[in-house]
Amino acid sequence: MFIRSSTQNYTRGGKSYRTTTYRLVEGYRTANGKVRQETLLNLGTKFDIEKDNWKPLADRIEELLSSQTSLFELEPSLEEEAQRIAGLISHKYSQVQSQRSLASASASSQPHYKSVDLNSLNHHSIRKIGAESIAYNAAKQIKLDSILSSLGLNPKQIELALGSIIGRCVHPGSELNTHTYLTTQSGLDELMQTNFSNLSLKNFYKIADKLLTHKSRIEELLYENEKSLFDLKEVVTLYDITNTYLEGRALHNAKAQYGRAKDKRNDCPLVSLGLVLDGSGFPKRSHIFAGNVSEPKTLEEILTDLDVQDNATIVMDAGFATEENIQLLKDRGFEYIVVSRKRSLNIPDQANSILVKDTPGNQVKVTLIENPKTQELELYCHSKAKEQQNLKFNSKFESRFECELEKLANGLSKKGTTKRIDKVNEKIGRLKERYRRVAKVYDIQVDADDKGNNANAITWHKKQSDEQSIGVYCLRTNRKDLDEKTFWDTYVMITEVEATFRSLKSELGLRPIYHRKECRVDAHLFITVLAYHIVQTIRFQLKQQNIHASWDTIRQILDTQMRISSSLMTEDGKKITIRKNTMPDQQQLKIYKALGCHSHLGKNELTMF
Repeated sequence: MFIRSSTQNYTRGGKSYRTTTYRLVEGYRTANGKVRQETLLNLGTKFDIEKDNWKPLADRIEELLSSQTSLFELEPSLEEEAQRIAGLISHKYSQVQSQRSLASASASSQPHYKSVDLNSLNHHSIRKIGAESIAYNAAKQIKLDSILSSLGLNPKQIELALGSIIGRCVHPGSELNTHTYLTTQSGLDELMQTNFSNLSLKNFYKIADKLLTHKSRIEELLYENEKSLFDLKEVVTLYDITNTYLEGRALHNAKAQYGRAKDKRNDCPLVSLGLVLDGSGFPKRSHIFAGNVSEPKTLEEILTDLDVQDNATIVMDAGFATEENIQLLKDRGFEYIVVSRKRSLNIPDQANSILVKDTPGNQVKVTLIENPKTQELELYCHSKAKEQQNLKFNSKFESRFECELEKLANGLSKKGTTKRIDKVNEKIGRLKERYRRVAKVYDIQVDADDKGNNANAITWHKKQSDEQSIGVYCLRTNRKDLDEKTFWDTYVMITEVEATFRSLKSELGLRPIYHRKECRVDAHLFITVLAYHIVQTIRFQLKQQNIHASWDTIRQILDTQMRISSSLMTEDGKKITIRKNTMPDQQQLKIYKALGCHSHLGKNELTMF
């Protein structure tokens, strides 16, 4: 084998051009003794291996194809290129019948016997195939490829887009992470009958930019397909917002702003992601905001872009339930269920409570009343789990608050500590601000000395707290047709948004973000949202079959199914390579069956050199 270059001159538009292409060629002698040459693989125009390395590279490729042991160790970059090219040749000749003895045949159900040397058995080119197969199947179900085609993407761009999105599902991380995964670890390209091994990192950035330009239309068409596929009813629309942090200063991104990070990374610039979901958890729209955006103020922008059916109810958490936003919803003619922002909550005495949830560790009772002032229904909910959680937090903060008061009181008798009564009162005020959650239940007394300048004692006692209000929250709605159970069940759908954000952050690599430019950050977030469409399609179908595992768990179960090449030497000195999937285990088969997905995706291949 050897590598040959050929230069071609051509004219286009009155200008002269020159291109050089590279080929891997093999010489052989025919039956009548004539020497012939055959191009095994076109290496393209961007073959950047130095000419001095062509011969050792070609020799190593020949060794790999014939399972010979290398006498000399190549540089890592050359060895990697040799492995890549040998794999491409094996794949090529497993599908196309050669004119010579390079025969290939698809493994069939007919017996095929050969005498082989068992000691020559080797396994290589191991690629993951499990989670990839169900993610690719889900992408086809929601017609993601058809959507991209309708928007003008060519077949190569569609393959790369699917690779980027499915890569984010199966091996979440940055675009660099996805590039490494698709080119060296995944068998997704074999499922798609393409090749990802020679993709450059720049390709992933370009396709991310391309997807971002069609963001609104892609989201619209995806949700229409999901709604049709699963017969979704748009009776509820859920809205919430989260943020994620960026590594570095992100000076080229106007949206990267410092704010209150929900993952406690206040030291990093943030961007915010708003999601509109239906009641089944499928995304309808996504919006990207600045990291310091005021959550309540995002609602008007969302409503402007939101196509909601007349009978749909918008459900939001307390962060959005300002009086201004409530009035906005009323003015736009929307029905809503929101969490009240009332500070002091006591269940009305005259109303009757009913039990809506009774599970180990939690019990929820609700009380429904009509508020004549707002013309709304209000549902007062008392949760045992929330009560226990509040008591636990209060106990912790009360202990810390009393410890700080004790330090301040003990310091009055020590030299060099604060004693002036105004300064002592100032410190107590700061403690009340820091521990405002529990400070309201304490009476604190500061005693002054005879001159009235210094404090000589600090005493405190805990007042009787209002136990009735602990674990209570209130929901409000302008719908008058809801009973207690329906009202509460509709609100708890908001947990779908919380579950979505958990999945985006922990399972799909939403954070951190390493890009600096605004368009790159937006594209990263959008690809993560598209990946969630695929994950939600999978989990929705599994839930219908009573499989409630998280996406992380599903990935772990499928992670052991691989696509492997096995090579043996025959009695007559030829090399047989068989490429096929490992057999799925019982857990994997259960998932495949629930999804209606074939467990043997990818063709069985047999080559003989």
